[in-house]
Amino acid sequence: MLVYFLTLGCRVNQYETDAIRNLFIEKGHQITDDPSCADCCIVNTCTVTQEADRKSRQSLRKMARANPSAVVVAMGCASEMAGGVLDADIVLGTRDKNTVVDRVESFIREHADATLDHACSHVRPDVSKSDVYHDFGTVLSPEGTRAYIKIEDGCNMFCTYCIIPFARGRVASRPFDDIIAEARSLASSGYKEVVITGIHTCSYGRDRGEDIMSLYRVLMAINGIEGITNIRLASLEPLSLTDEFIGALSEVTKLCPQFHLSLQSGCDTVLKRMGRRYDTAQYEERVSKLREIFPDMALTTDVIAGFPGETEEEFKVTCEFVKRLKFAKLHVFPYSVREGTAAAGMKDQLTQAVKKARANELIRISTGLEEEFASSLKGRTCKVIVEQIRNGEAEGYTPWHVRCKVSCDTDNVDNGDVITCHIDRSEGAGVVGSMPG
Repeated sequence: MLVYFLTLGCRVNQYETDAIRNLFIEKGHQITDDPSCADCCIVNTCTVTQEADRKSRQSLRKMARANPSAVVVAMGCASEMAGGVLDADIVLGTRDKNTVVDRVESFIREHADATLDHACSHVRPDVSKSDVYHDFGTVLSPEGTRAYIKIEDGCNMFCTYCIIPFARGRVASRPFDDIIAEARSLASSGYKEVVITGIHTCSYGRDRGEDIMSLYRVLMAINGIEGITNIRLASLEPLSLTDEFIGALSEVTKLCPQFHLSLQSGCDTVLKRMGRRYDTAQYEERVSKLREIFPDMALTTDVIAGFPGETEEEFKVTCEFVKRLKFAKLHVFPYSVREGTAAAGMKDQLTQAVKKARANELIRISTGLEEEFASSLKGRTCKVIVEQIRNGEAEGYTPWHVRCKVSCDTDNVDNGDVITCHIDRSEGAGVVGSMPG
């Protein structure tokens, strides 16, 4: 069977797609990049905004029209929020994706002697709402040198703009031993860098009555695995970062000094409307604690532009805040209404034009901050994992997750090699260096 995948949404969705791709391969099936010739088309859906939900539904309809003979599968967050009612032959939620191979094979067997009819031949199992972690085992990423390790699912925060706690459920943590087993397997497969990720990574262990030091114990265990060179952390929440946790991070010697600390707004009144549980003073204090331990760290964040009721003055406060904290990069999103969230019913919804203008201004600020941070790395020496070689240069990322090009003898360098780089200059938001000696 030829299987095609389309992934919408977040990094966790991509991780789960990679996992399911591996499951199909293990069962003897093949993967194709062409949906028109596939026997099965799988859409891993997203519902974080109304637009994401619309794209998910549109993609499913497009698959059915382009390849009427294929089995169309919808899985993920949009499936969960739709209660299993989508234009697909098989509909799976967020916690039963790992059953997809069996579901597809069963569907094909049951319909082997019949013509597939996308209008009526649907398998609509109950969409899972249980807060139990479903493990995929070791997930090999197509990236080759970098792999993602998912350690938890779900979120308990219920911010006013976010539908994800409803789609993903409450926090469900992966067993410690399974995480470490995956990390060891990835190392033995040649992966040099692992990224620890989840829907709300800082909540790992909370469903078991544990605190954030359980995340530290995961990091330390991976730190001791031979073959792993770099450990990165996905998005973190400011108030989860206790003094004890921040101090303990200094012991994780393979941890890259790059932290993505979720912000969303640099204005206290907007943060309150968002349902965030910190203010800017608390956020800044946590950043200061991190910089005491990692003085040269790269700090990145997410910012939502044009949240309901955001005034021009509130927006200016956010702009000044992000400039003062000297982020290395901003991930900017214009606010998008998502029905089912508290924010969708708030008064003073801003126009698309205003949201777009404010997003563009934040992107402009981010560009300047990125270039400034890249420039600050001049003269540093660091390790770079080679991800590709072209035009006489090896390319990869610095520990600060800044793209780096290294002049070297490419005849003696291969993808996956860890090389030493002296950073000679910045080039936009990236850097250019050479191998010492």
